[in-house]
Amino acid sequence: MSERMFLFFVGAFILTGLYFEVNLMIYVLCSWLLVEGFTGILLTRMSHKVIAIAEPVGLTTFRTQQRFDFEALRATRIIIASFLGGSFFLLNEYSIEVLWFFPWFMGFAILGAGVSGVCPIMLITKWLGFK
Repeated sequence: MSERMFLFFVGAFILTGLYFEVNLMIYVLCSWLLVEGFTGILLTRMSHKVIAIAEPVGLTTFRTQQRFDFEALRATRIIIASFLGGSFFLLNEYSIEVLWFFPWFMGFAILGAGVSGVCPIMLITKWLGFK
């Protein structure tokens, strides 16, 4: 599974959970992304090891000087889980209705990143200096 396909499925999963109002789907996804981000055990890497692909087909990135010894893929997962989970939690638990836009926007943006191969969060983390 490539990063593009993974992002497509994550975006579709977010939008499905939001549309059918299954809050548990969003919380499980955020937990999964946080575990992947903090442990470094990524589903995409495990699938590449199983099917023996050396270099994964990935997203559009650019080369910058590395400032942090932390991978951009892991940082991206942590950022996505934090923003999605935080806004969804505040929306549902504290009824801050202004935040209804953020989970939907993130779902469509991540789905679009999977389709186009250009993930703005990944580009920003690479620009900030993550490897």
